[in-house]
Amino acid sequence: MIRQSLADDAKEAFVALHGDGMIHLAQRPEPGKRISDMEYRIGSRGGLPGGKSPDSLVTLHAKRIGIEKKGDQFTLWVSERGEPMHQYGAPITLHVDAPFYVGIGFASHLPSVAETATLSNLVLESRAGRVR
Repeated sequence: MIRQSLADDAKEAFVALHGDGMIHLAQRPEPGKRISDMEYRIGSRGGLPGGKSPDSLVTLHAKRIGIEKKGDQFTLWVSERGEPMHQYGAPITLHVDAPFYVGIGFASHLPSVAETATLSNLVLESRAGRVR
């Protein structure tokens, strides 16, 4: 996620992978505004293992996701099965003033539920490629 500040309702752009396999590119255009997003659900009938029948829709859980900021454009990048990352959908436009925060967030969406995750092969790269 990329956020203007650490306030709960800060202007932000982020990508997320949900437990049900949904991926989205989202933004909060101004503090206090609702988040809007584009959601992607990837699945296959017959092209992935599993399912109760050959016609069952089986969800594909992406191997990697990423967000790229170029100026005011934020783009979702995805690797579905381990292939090179590729752009997914159209970018969103959001102006974020420097300095801003870049990080990883987790949410269960339910105050009484704690979530856990395992991260690997994490890359944080500046424009010049000097920060990893």
